[in-house]
Amino acid sequence: MEAPLLHLALVGTPNSGKTSLFNALTGSRQKVANYPGVTVERKEGFFVTPLGRQVSVVDLPGTYSLRGRSPDEEITRDFVLGKASGETVPDLVLCVADSTNLRLTIRLLLELKRTGRPMILVLNMFDIASRRGITVDVERLAKELGVPVVTSIAVRKSGTADLLALTDEISAKLAAEPRENSWRALSVAELRATQREADRIIADCVSLPARPDTWTARIDAVVLHPVGGLIVLALILFVMFQAVFAWAQPLMDLLNNGFDALGEFVHATLPAGLLQSFLQNGVISGVGSVIVFLPQIIIIFLFILLLEDFGYMARAAFLMDRIMGGAGLHGRAFIPLLSSFACAIPGIMATRVIDNKRDRLTTILIAPLMTCSARIPVYTLIISAFIPARDVWGFINLQGLVMFGLYAAGITSALLVSFLIKFFMLRDFAPAPFMLELPDYKMPRLKSIVIGVYTRAKMFLYRAGTTIFSMMVLIWFLASFPQPPAGATEPAIDFSLAA
Repeated sequence: MEAPLLHLALVGTPNSGKTSLFNALTGSRQKVANYPGVTVERKEGFFVTPLGRQVSVVDLPGTYSLRGRSPDEEITRDFVLGKASGETVPDLVLCVADSTNLRLTIRLLLELKRTGRPMILVLNMFDIASRRGITVDVERLAKELGVPVVTSIAVRKSGTADLLALTDEISAKLAAEPRENSWRALSVAELRATQREADRIIADCVSLPARPDTWTARIDAVVLHPVGGLIVLALILFVMFQAVFAWAQPLMDLLNNGFDALGEFVHATLPAGLLQSFLQNGVISGVGSVIVFLPQIIIIFLFILLLEDFGYMARAAFLMDRIMGGAGLHGRAFIPLLSSFACAIPGIMATRVIDNKRDRLTTILIAPLMTCSARIPVYTLIISAFIPARDVWGFINLQGLVMFGLYAAGITSALLVSFLIKFFMLRDFAPAPFMLELPDYKMPRLKSIVIGVYTRAKMFLYRAGTTIFSMMVLIWFLASFPQPPAGATEPAIDFSLAA
């Protein structure tokens, strides 16, 4: 008789390498969906253990605790506790830790133990820790924590062999009597006590090098400098926007010309009538209006994923916190608003990482005010029609200056609206302090970047594309019915519902 499907959950702090481990285990055998009721993507993958056991693994959003201060953390908490609607209770929890920074993960694991779920602690990025001279007594750590501990190098194919073997070993014992769930939301004093216990365990089991790695400190001395850091950030953003608007343009023109040619082919092939109009002006125009912006979406997410994997994005949010805080925004709002320059939809989706409800709602409200790529054709048309093509001050193109002014107006209006919301609409919400862990720098991995860009592009096409396409078909219907009466000389649209 074939063993039932084994359900695993990947839990860990942000930047612990969960996604890399997920990709290493599942490869391309994964799917992305939504958790019921909220806009938080659900990544599920499948793999087979050395003994042939079929396994389903869910990559849960990163969290520092099970208290549930944001939609992401609530999803992780409810999934582990078996309270997630329509989800299978996990048989085994893999707690993934960054071996170079165990402090917060050990505290999270001590909290996870109270849920009674069978667990494995996965010391990820163990090779990086070894190179930095960090020594972990794995056997002693397992004894102190009371859970099995296995090392992993998730970015290598051979780095998960011990984990797969241990999964087989533990899955054979899961039929034993269930453990008691004693978890409850911890008070601040209890959290501090749990952190002190985690620090004691780390002091007993982890040895740090006499001369610690200083590369991170040297780079941070530049990128976190109050003045130099902002200059570095401005240069990175300049290159990013040049890429989004300059590098993507040839691909966008190619896609646009391709859909225009396809529409002309349909127009020339099919006889005049509703079918021809529907395919050319409804279906082809609808699909083309979505796909034509895909190069910009891919490029901006490529930059964001590269900066996140490298470890810079947390520094950028830290730098922007003081500036954005003056307008009533949280430092974490930087990433959603940055995404909104490509499209407000992924920007609004990204606000789930903001813990405080007021900050999250404010960011959602102002994200559409940022100048997204869909407005560029409109801006270009208006500027070409009303702004003369001449230079000012001898070297600055007036039309380009107006385009810059429109972008600046979008940013200024967003900050102004945020300021007004802060003082007049959402004053009942207490502002939350900005707490952020700065991860060590590490080189991005090509496989993780490719999979990340692919999944985000797929989500954009599905979530935004279905809405835009359906609206294009609706507009075609409104502009095509009712048909003009026989002998009418006015344009057909004058007789339609749209008119």
